[in-house]
Amino acid sequence: MSPIDTAKLENDRRILELLSQTFPNVSAASTEIINLEAILNLPKGTEHFVADLHGEHEAFDHILRNASGNIKRKVSELFGTSMREQELRDLCTLIYYPERKLEYIKAEENDLDDFYAVTLHRLIAVCQSVSSKYTRSKVRKALPKEFSYIIEELLHEAPSDPDKEAYFKRIIETIISTGQADAFVVAICHVIQHLGIDQLHVLGDIFDRGPGAHLIMDTLCGYNHFDIQWGNHDALWMGASAGNDACIANVLRLSLRYCNMATLEDGYGINLVPLATFAMETYGDDPCENFVPNIVDTERTPDKKTLQLLARMHKAISIIQFKLEAALVDRRPEWGMGSRKLLAGLKPEKGLITIDGVDYSLKDCRFPTIDKEKPYALTQEEAGLMAKLHHSFRVSDKLKKHIHCLLSHGCMYGVYNSNLLFHASMPLNADGTLKEVAVGHGRYKGRELMHQVGMTMRAAFNDDTPHNEREFAIDYFWYLWCGPDSPLFDKSK
Repeated sequence: MSPIDTAKLENDRRILELLSQTFPNVSAASTEIINLEAILNLPKGTEHFVADLHGEHEAFDHILRNASGNIKRKVSELFGTSMREQELRDLCTLIYYPERKLEYIKAEENDLDDFYAVTLHRLIAVCQSVSSKYTRSKVRKALPKEFSYIIEELLHEAPSDPDKEAYFKRIIETIISTGQADAFVVAICHVIQHLGIDQLHVLGDIFDRGPGAHLIMDTLCGYNHFDIQWGNHDALWMGASAGNDACIANVLRLSLRYCNMATLEDGYGINLVPLATFAMETYGDDPCENFVPNIVDTERTPDKKTLQLLARMHKAISIIQFKLEAALVDRRPEWGMGSRKLLAGLKPEKGLITIDGVDYSLKDCRFPTIDKEKPYALTQEEAGLMAKLHHSFRVSDKLKKHIHCLLSHGCMYGVYNSNLLFHASMPLNADGTLKEVAVGHGRYKGRELMHQVGMTMRAAFNDDTPHNEREFAIDYFWYLWCGPDSPLFDKSK
């Protein structure tokens, strides 16, 4: 027997030993084979794709509740010929937001028992429809413990069956008479929501801009079936959590640019008082007109005094960001990102900046922390501020939990049902062939590139990673954020 055959047999033996721990005999193995073969012939579950959520948690919550219209289609198929349009809308709203809708209905409805009886029958029919493509085992796992037995009985009994009609009807009546109708309606509506989506695919960029990235992550951490393909905004926050100061500065700048303090302060407990204090002391007489935040949520527009403070904080962290990025560029010259070093071209006394040999007019000429001789050197105060901000990001337990969720459910790419999922791009040569890109000491392209990038990102959070490799991995998050050959950015500037 050749060495190759011997190695194959040894590998097969190890696999069989592992399988025997779960399936100890032929009968158990055969049962599982029968089960899996049967599942393959069920209708395909509904896959749900979302991308570029950017902190818009209310919109994300709504599309999860309605499965992007899938539940409305089910309701229309079932009752389109027997219910008026307004009734269809009301039933859908109840399924999406049962707690709120019930409060409204109870204030308006004269005969609640009749409403409950009619509505429960309709909800059970919808639940039967959305659960029909799944095995009983999978449906059972989606049921709430307090009502799992009752819901399962109702799902698998037809109210039109003469032999079970009285049984079915009596269950409904008892739910109402025991005062459990509200709780049962809420429970079955949540089951419909969960079964409306078989697998949730999040194609990157959960963070930045909107006010609720932390709320989106809270939802995902409690969700059953989902996967994430990382985007460059996710990589930026991962880098900040890993301790990359340039990533921390970028995260703060973006949050200030979009007036999004909620994610930082309420979500992750990042202490912004040191930045506010530094900004007032350093830029207190600077109006910072060019750094006034973009207001995304017009319902929560800060007052004029707060906006002025945020503008000064925005300018302060932007200047620090330019300096920190220059240090990274010098430390990693192989990245070829010298064009990011812009401060040396400043000529504030002339109102100009020189970029690639061309002079441009400056809109802002006040730079009290930039030394003309050493434009990229942090002042003592800036260095002290960054030390405090670095500590704040590193000790945030909530941020650690969410980054762990990104790592455990995420990757650079995914393959599901023969579909290739990734966030941004695949680096290519001018002729359309896969481009080799340097990552660490190696060069990779295509699938190997995506895999190596993902492994490098994970290495930043692995205590067993050798020091030099881990330091590179932490630095690499910034390149993924804005590097020209980053699969998450892939632009020259």
